[in-house]
Amino acid sequence: MKITFEGKKKIIADYNGHRIVTDQPERGGGDGSAPAPFDLFLASIGTCAGIFVKSFCDQRGIPTDGISLEQDMKFDSASHLITDINIRILLPASFPEKYKEAVINSANLCAVKRHLHNPPAMTVVAEIG
Repeated sequence: MKITFEGKKKIIADYNGHRIVTDQPERGGGDGSAPAPFDLFLASIGTCAGIFVKSFCDQRGIPTDGISLEQDMKFDSASHLITDINIRILLPASFPEKYKEAVINSANLCAVKRHLHNPPAMTVVAEIG
């Protein structure tokens, strides 16, 4: 992954053939032209759970029309950290009751969530020249 700067507060990540653009909101000195990095982090949790739910349904031939996920975060203003993340899987009345717990279990397999429970070691170095 290569990270570069593109004016004001816009930061770009090039990874696996994708260009991921981030920016800061105007109140943070950016143009608000793209999600902030932390917004992408939060979205990665919900979308990761979502792909596991989608795959679960696809494997069983369950239509995903009418299925959605809602994610809420609780923010601690003293520590400036998210303290709770809650994901609700909204299922239509036609969803088979026998799969309700299993679809929750599938969402919990999300790799992003698993990494939060077992975070990798992170090292930052600087090189000149």
